[in-house]
Amino acid sequence: MKMILIIGMMLFCTMGYAQTAKPATTTFAKNLGLYVFPTKNQDQATQEKDDADCYRWAVQESGIDPLNPPKVEAEKVDTSPDGTAVVGAAKGAAAGVAIGAIAGDAGKGAAIGAVAGGLAGRRAKKTNEAQQQEKNNEAAAQQKTAISESFKKAFSVCLEGKGYTVK
Repeated sequence: MKMILIIGMMLFCTMGYAQTAKPATTTFAKNLGLYVFPTKNQDQATQEKDDADCYRWAVQESGIDPLNPPKVEAEKVDTSPDGTAVVGAAKGAAAGVAIGAIAGDAGKGAAIGAVAGGLAGRRAKKTNEAQQQEKNNEAAAQQKTAISESFKKAFSVCLEGKGYTVK
């Protein structure tokens, strides 16, 4: 009987607490991943107003609106033919002539060298293009991060000025 009474009281207390707890409001600070503590004992309504005011101020000061961020795209690498394969083929043919002359057939050596040189030239171009595209992608990612950090800095400064600790 005592066990049922204790469980019933625990259930009542838990339910009572759940009913009095106010659902958390999503603020701009939470969306930005910031923790905000009201150091001057500001109530929830004041904190929500300050959050919205600082959001507007940060947009104005930074020129960045996280709800409508500027579009940042990585610059595309030019993958059009540029003669790299031809240059490689010419170098390969020259080397092939020398090797073919030693082997007894300079024409065959030149043809084999031209094909090998052309393939090597294209492969090198594709490798360079991929490396350049990766650099462009990294630069775009860094630019996006810088934009976000600029807004967060302005937003945090405003909230700190209104008496909050922001981390």
